[in-house]
Amino acid sequence: MVLVDTDVMIDLLRQYSPAVSWLASLREEEIFLPGLVAMELVQGCRNQQEQDRLLSTLDQFQLIWPSALMCDEALTLFARFHLSHGLGILDALIGQTAVALGLPLHTFNIRHYAMIPHIQLLQPYKRI
Repeated sequence: MVLVDTDVMIDLLRQYSPAVSWLASLREEEIFLPGLVAMELVQGCRNQQEQDRLLSTLDQFQLIWPSALMCDEALTLFARFHLSHGLGILDALIGQTAVALGLPLHTFNIRHYAMIPHIQLLQPYKRI
């Protein structure tokens, strides 16, 4: 199981060569997206055509939504690190989802998540 953050998905959607090669290398691994990542991607759409194309592409990924317990734990993290480290609401929820599932989060936004205890962060490919 591979859990992917928004920045990696953007690279994939833009057909960034290292990202596409990385995805192809996963072969039969299941790719999971936090549902909040899908929502961030939809938020970035500029028109209906772009949004329709995105939603069609997202169909190939399994969405994972945080449970009520994950949300409670994310709130604790958010309250603890928002002021001191600038932890964002969505990053708290996405990060806590990764921690609760025991999965590394594939991301280049290390700074967004580094303060979250027990989180595993992986940069999945080299950015040129």
